[in-house]
Amino acid sequence: MIKLASSILSADFANLERDIRIAEEAGVDWLHVDVMDGHFVPNITIGPPVVRSLRAKSNLIFDVHLMIENPELYIKSFADSGADIITVHAEATNHLHRLIQMIKGEGKKAGVALNPSTPINVLEHVVEELDMVLIMSVNPGFGGQEFIKSAYEKISSMKRLIDSKGLTIDLQVDGGVGPDNIGRVVKSGANIIVAGSAIFNSKDISAAVKKMKDAGIS
Repeated sequence: MIKLASSILSADFANLERDIRIAEEAGVDWLHVDVMDGHFVPNITIGPPVVRSLRAKSNLIFDVHLMIENPELYIKSFADSGADIITVHAEATNHLHRLIQMIKGEGKKAGVALNPSTPINVLEHVVEELDMVLIMSVNPGFGGQEFIKSAYEKISSMKRLIDSKGLTIDLQVDGGVGPDNIGRVVKSGANIIVAGSAIFNSKDISAAVKKMKDAGIS
């Protein structure tokens, strides 16, 4: 089943509760929370206190994407703040298996993200431990970027790897996905679609969610 995760990176930070509530009522399935530290990526966003505050205002699945250095130092904080899924970058650690086990040790689902230039074979020996793989289809750090077309084949390759091992984990795609290309992204193998500017930069969030879902299903 295809799920839509709305990324608050493109929401109005002065009205996060309002935008999240509108998106939730419009039918998004997950809330994608981009956490950036200004080191791993050239941008700074939010931390555990904001996640904790939002958790009290929403019943959505909280999909927390850590684009930070030294993620092992913050797993517990984000777990305690209300994350349901914690995704870390393969590029951010020398001990990926240990980091995955830390997330699971907090009782949370574990995801691993791959930057556009990172090959999928880095996950070959840990994919059985995962609940989700996130393929970045833009270079992380900012919303509103154009989809990198080579990601289509990467999504397909990752889907083949997952299927070859008989796994049923989620395959998420983040970056530059909108109504015009969501169908191809889904056909390539993704079942969780992150959308930020396509939803929150729209004049009508509810209509944008419906348009994305309709385009992804067709």
